[in-house]
Amino acid sequence: MNLFKNRKITVLLGLLIVVLALAGCNEASGDEGAGELVVYSARNENFVNALLEKFEEDTGIEVQALHGGETIVNRVKEESGNVQGDVFISNDVGALEHLRMEGLLESIEREEFTGIDEQYRGEDNSWIALSARTRVLMYNKDLITEEEMPKNIWELTDSQYEEAFAITRGGNGGMIGHVSALRNEWGDERTMEWIEGVSDNAGGILQGHGDIRRAVGAGEFKFGLVNNYYFHQQLAEPSNNNVDAIYPDQEEGEMGAVVNAAGFGRIKDGPNDESLQAFVDWILEPENQQMFSNASLEVPINPDIEVVDGAKAISEYKVQGMSLRELGHVWEDTRRLIEESGLDLEIR
Repeated sequence: MNLFKNRKITVLLGLLIVVLALAGCNEASGDEGAGELVVYSARNENFVNALLEKFEEDTGIEVQALHGGETIVNRVKEESGNVQGDVFISNDVGALEHLRMEGLLESIEREEFTGIDEQYRGEDNSWIALSARTRVLMYNKDLITEEEMPKNIWELTDSQYEEAFAITRGGNGGMIGHVSALRNEWGDERTMEWIEGVSDNAGGILQGHGDIRRAVGAGEFKFGLVNNYYFHQQLAEPSNNNVDAIYPDQEEGEMGAVVNAAGFGRIKDGPNDESLQAFVDWILEPENQQMFSNASLEVPINPDIEVVDGAKAISEYKVQGMSLRELGHVWEDTRRLIEESGLDLEIR
């Protein structure tokens, strides 16, 4: 009897071990692919990291952020045969649409996009724009008055503004989008004339817009060509904040201010589909749309979301008419045109 009992206990213990092992395997396999999200990002690391930290806290999904600035598009292309990421977060709709046209994004399956109009999404819903930025001329009020400022973009080629202003190098995403819109408005010949004239006239060609807004605030230049949220960032500084901004090309017959947008796209064949779907659901919640745009002082594309204090809604000024979707069709050509001009690599 004792031997029989011992064998029975041994069998029961064995079965219990097997059951526990299988349960552990099932639990692990259930988490696999749903517990991680890999993000390619071209945006400012501080803004993106804060956003993704909130996503982790709200969902429990671990995020790996692959930051790459302007070079991240090349990484997405290079890894297309061995896809590492699930989401691409971009400063520029042109880059998103370019990746879509290259076949590197795929449709986001969703019936409703929570306030994001069709014109601000890829035609197959593979990318979604969430926040807009407008090209403005930010100026130092101690050095130049509003009346003395240029009122349209072409005037940056005028000799009266020689050495007075700063621009970014041509490889900057904002500049690529701006030049694309000018090509659409003027054609390549006049656009190249503008690039060359502005390059010669500029007092500084700087790495990024943050460098420009700080330099203008400090009085190193009278004004600079930046995205509008950099103006709001400078206003928020404790010093060097006596600045204002002009939305250019607002007169009758002029083209309107150039607008671009930031957003995200779904990487084709990304490894973590469940996490990707969770991210889409999460980012389209109004409070997270607001965080995406307002954290960087951009303007929400969703009209139901409040604009940051002091900013203008897109409806309040004249906007250049190029469809944001069209940016992708000319994005690569615009980069080549800028490179031919020599503006891409020049910093001074």
